Amino acid sequence: MDHKFRQHSASSLVLIDMMVNNSTNGTEDAAEENTVAFPDHLYNQASKASAEDKLAFAVQVLKEVCVLFEEDSSSSSWEESTVENFLNVVNKQADELQSCIGSHGHKKKNTKLHMYFKRLSNHILKKMGHSAEAWELIRRETKDHLMRADMLVSSLLTSN
Repeated sequence: MDHKFRQHSASSLVLIDMMVNNSTNGTEDAAEENTVAFPDHLYNQASKASAEDKLAFAVQVLKEVCVLFEEDSSSSSWEESTVENFLNVVNKQADELQSCIGSHGHKKKNTKLHMYFKRLSNHILKKMGHSAEAWELIRRETKDHLMRADMLVSSLLTSN
Protein backbone atom coordinates (compact mmCIF):
# COMPACT_ATOMS: atom_id res chain seq x y z
CA MET A 1 0.00 0.00 0.00
CA ASP A 2 2.77 2.42 0.96
CA HIS A 3 4.59 2.61 -2.39
CA LYS A 4 1.55 2.45 -4.69
CA PHE A 5 -0.53 4.92 -2.69
CA ARG A 6 2.23 7.53 -2.60
CA GLN A 7 2.88 7.01 -6.32
CA HIS A 8 -0.81 7.46 -7.25
CA SER A 9 -1.19 10.37 -4.87
CA ALA A 10 1.77 12.18 -6.41
CA SER A 11 0.45 11.47 -9.92
CA SER A 12 -3.00 12.84 -9.14
CA LEU A 13 -1.49 16.05 -7.73
CA VAL A 14 0.74 16.51 -10.79
CA LEU A 15 -2.25 15.98 -13.10
CA ILE A 16 -4.50 18.38 -11.21
CA ASP A 17 -1.75 21.01 -11.35
CA MET A 18 -1.56 20.50 -15.12
CA MET A 19 -5.27 21.31 -15.33
CA VAL A 20 -4.85 24.84 -13.98
CA ASN A 21 -7.00 27.31 -15.87
CA ASN A 22 -4.86 29.75 -17.84
CA SER A 23 -7.61 32.35 -18.10
CA THR A 24 -8.15 32.95 -14.39
CA ASN A 25 -9.25 36.58 -14.69
CA GLY A 26 -12.52 36.94 -12.83
CA THR A 27 -12.01 33.81 -10.76
CA GLU A 28 -11.30 35.77 -7.58
CA ASP A 29 -14.69 37.52 -7.74
CA ALA A 30 -16.40 34.25 -8.55
CA ALA A 31 -14.66 32.59 -5.61
CA GLU A 32 -16.09 35.09 -3.16
CA GLU A 33 -19.72 34.78 -4.19
CA ASN A 34 -19.72 31.05 -4.91
CA THR A 35 -18.13 29.28 -2.00
CA VAL A 36 -18.84 26.10 -0.15
CA ALA A 37 -17.01 25.88 3.15
CA PHE A 38 -14.26 23.25 3.14
CA PRO A 39 -15.22 20.40 5.52
CA ASP A 40 -12.20 20.66 7.83
CA HIS A 41 -14.26 19.27 10.71
CA LEU A 42 -14.90 16.05 8.77
CA TYR A 43 -11.18 15.57 8.16
CA ASN A 44 -10.48 16.29 11.83
CA GLN A 45 -13.02 13.63 12.84
CA ALA A 46 -11.55 11.18 10.34
CA SER A 47 -8.03 11.79 11.63
CA LYS A 48 -9.14 10.56 15.07
CA ALA A 49 -10.92 7.49 13.67
CA SER A 50 -9.70 3.90 13.39
CA ALA A 51 -7.35 2.95 10.57
CA GLU A 52 -10.19 1.29 8.69
CA ASP A 53 -12.45 4.32 9.05
CA LYS A 54 -9.63 6.61 7.86
CA LEU A 55 -9.25 4.47 4.76
CA ALA A 56 -13.01 4.38 4.19
CA PHE A 57 -13.16 8.18 4.46
CA ALA A 58 -10.27 8.61 2.00
CA VAL A 59 -11.93 6.18 -0.43
CA GLN A 60 -15.17 8.16 -0.24
CA VAL A 61 -13.32 11.45 -0.88
CA LEU A 62 -11.64 9.95 -3.97
CA LYS A 63 -14.91 8.51 -5.28
CA GLU A 64 -16.77 11.80 -4.70
CA VAL A 65 -14.01 13.64 -6.61
CA CYS A 66 -14.47 11.22 -9.53
CA VAL A 67 -18.23 11.79 -9.59
CA LEU A 68 -17.65 15.55 -9.59
CA PHE A 69 -15.16 15.41 -12.44
CA GLU A 70 -17.47 13.27 -14.55
CA GLU A 71 -19.72 16.32 -14.94
CA ASP A 72 -19.55 18.39 -18.13
CA SER A 73 -16.12 20.03 -18.12
CA SER A 74 -16.19 20.99 -21.81
CA SER A 75 -16.00 24.71 -21.02
CA SER A 76 -12.86 24.26 -18.94
CA SER A 77 -9.57 24.78 -20.74
CA TRP A 78 -8.33 21.33 -19.74
CA GLU A 79 -6.94 18.74 -22.11
CA GLU A 80 -9.43 15.89 -22.25
CA SER A 81 -6.62 13.34 -21.97
CA THR A 82 -5.33 15.00 -18.78
CA VAL A 83 -8.80 14.82 -17.20
CA GLU A 84 -9.10 11.15 -18.25
CA ASN A 85 -5.65 10.34 -16.83
CA PHE A 86 -6.55 12.18 -13.61
CA LEU A 87 -9.81 10.22 -13.25
CA ASN A 88 -8.03 6.93 -13.98
CA VAL A 89 -5.40 7.59 -11.31
CA VAL A 90 -7.95 8.70 -8.70
CA ASN A 91 -10.26 5.74 -9.45
CA LYS A 92 -7.31 3.33 -9.21
CA GLN A 93 -6.26 4.93 -5.93
CA ALA A 94 -9.81 4.56 -4.54
CA ASP A 95 -10.08 0.92 -5.69
CA GLU A 96 -6.71 -0.04 -4.24
CA LEU A 97 -7.46 1.65 -0.90
CA GLN A 98 -10.88 -0.03 -0.85
CA SER A 99 -9.15 -3.41 -1.22
CA CYS A 100 -7.15 -2.67 1.96
CA ILE A 101 -10.31 -2.20 4.01
CA GLY A 102 -11.60 -5.73 3.60
CA SER A 103 -15.08 -7.15 3.23
CA HIS A 104 -16.58 -5.50 6.30
CA GLY A 105 -15.49 -2.09 5.03
CA HIS A 106 -18.78 -1.45 3.26
CA LYS A 107 -20.05 0.94 5.88
CA LYS A 108 -22.56 3.52 4.85
CA LYS A 109 -21.17 6.66 3.35
CA ASN A 110 -20.39 9.73 5.39
CA THR A 111 -23.56 11.69 4.58
CA LYS A 112 -22.06 15.06 5.49
CA LEU A 113 -19.14 14.50 3.12
CA HIS A 114 -21.52 13.40 0.35
CA MET A 115 -23.70 16.50 0.88
CA TYR A 116 -20.62 18.72 0.76
CA PHE A 117 -19.71 17.36 -2.68
CA LYS A 118 -23.36 17.75 -3.80
CA ARG A 119 -23.16 21.41 -2.76
CA LEU A 120 -19.97 21.83 -4.81
CA SER A 121 -21.84 20.46 -7.80
CA ASN A 122 -25.02 22.47 -7.25
CA HIS A 123 -23.73 25.77 -5.82
CA ILE A 124 -20.62 26.13 -7.93
CA LEU A 125 -20.77 24.07 -11.12
CA LYS A 126 -24.49 24.26 -11.90
CA LYS A 127 -25.00 27.80 -10.60
CA MET A 128 -22.04 29.05 -12.66
CA GLY A 129 -23.10 27.09 -15.74
CA HIS A 130 -20.12 24.67 -15.67
CA SER A 131 -17.96 27.63 -16.72
CA ALA A 132 -14.17 27.67 -16.83
CA GLU A 133 -14.20 29.78 -13.64
CA ALA A 134 -16.43 27.26 -11.88
CA TRP A 135 -14.13 24.42 -12.88
CA GLU A 136 -11.09 26.33 -11.66
CA LEU A 137 -12.75 26.72 -8.23
CA ILE A 138 -13.52 22.99 -8.24
CA ARG A 139 -9.96 22.14 -9.33
CA ARG A 140 -8.46 24.14 -6.45
CA GLU A 141 -10.89 22.66 -3.94
CA THR A 142 -10.15 19.16 -5.25
CA LYS A 143 -6.41 19.68 -4.88
CA ASP A 144 -7.01 20.49 -1.19
CA HIS A 145 -9.01 17.26 -0.83
CA LEU A 146 -6.32 15.20 -2.50
CA MET A 147 -3.67 16.63 -0.18
CA ARG A 148 -5.83 16.08 2.92
CA ALA A 149 -6.70 12.50 1.89
CA ASP A 150 -3.00 11.89 1.28
CA MET A 151 -2.15 13.16 4.78
CA LEU A 152 -4.89 10.98 6.28
CA VAL A 153 -3.62 7.81 4.61
CA SER A 154 0.03 8.76 5.15
CA SER A 155 -0.64 9.00 8.89
CA LEU A 156 -1.41 5.26 8.75
CA LEU A 157 1.72 4.49 6.78
CA THR A 158 4.04 6.28 9.18
CA SER A 159 2.43 4.82 12.32
CA ASN A 160 3.19 1.22 11.32
